Amino acid sequence: MDIQLIALDLDRTTLDGQGRLSEANRAAITRAIEKGVHVAVATGRAFSTIPAEVLAIPGIEYAITSNGAAVYHVPDRRMMVCHKLSGTAVDRILELTEGKGEYEAFIDGVAYASRRYTENPEAFGATGQAVRYIKETRHPIDDMIRFIRGHREQLDALDLVVTDEKKKEAWWKLLEAQVPDIYITSSVFRLLEISDIHSGKRAGLEYILRLYGVEAGRAAAFGDGENDAEMVAFAGVGIAVENAAESVKKAAVYITSAHDQDGVAEAFEKYLNI
Repeated sequence: MDIQLIALDLDRTTLDGQGRLSEANRAAITRAIEKGVHVAVATGRAFSTIPAEVLAIPGIEYAITSNGAAVYHVPDRRMMVCHKLSGTAVDRILELTEGKGEYEAFIDGVAYASRRYTENPEAFGATGQAVRYIKETRHPIDDMIRFIRGHREQLDALDLVVTDEKKKEAWWKLLEAQVPDIYITSSVFRLLEISDIHSGKRAGLEYILRLYGVEAGRAAAFGDGENDAEMVAFAGVGIAVENAAESVKKAAVYITSAHDQDGVAEAFEKYLNI
């Protein structure tokens, strides 16, 4: 198949266990771009937290961020589209969840979180590379509830930090039932990630495909988490890394090696013939 565009999830897909881009994956991406294939980032991260080594790859033009809530033109860091949560939705989310966990808030591509969370992520379920990532990328806020209310009309996304899987499932159902016009997904077990209903990585990919004039059947998408499943299923060639959630593997056409084994580079050569 003649693939014209590739959308890449970052954490636990294109990046290794330390959150870094391997030389093999970097070389594969560069080779694809040199052959005329468009390569886009598709991440749950806020734009400012995307590793510089990824954004520095010549030829990467677009980044789907905050689970599709915002799309950026990488060369000039310009926000192309952003679906902000409504103030009414934010008020209702806080009403239903206040006191039940910590929050992360994304505003214009910048991530904020409570100081007690940023100073001790381990206490809230973060492990390994995620601990360093949180400490390095979240701007600490002393009163997160007050901060969110003060920016209620400006939020790209709002994450609820959850340490119990059953509670997470219950709050997910509650929010979907009680708050209209929101999109909920999850990249890791401890996060409930909330944005406007027009968000989602699939929606972000559709937007970029329109910009390039490329059909979905000519696109490939890589992912590992629940927040990738729709995008992986939508693309003509969906590819899951071996460490992906079952929902992503079921949505994929191919399964490649794990993120720590250069699965992206392997799939470029083995399945995409790039």
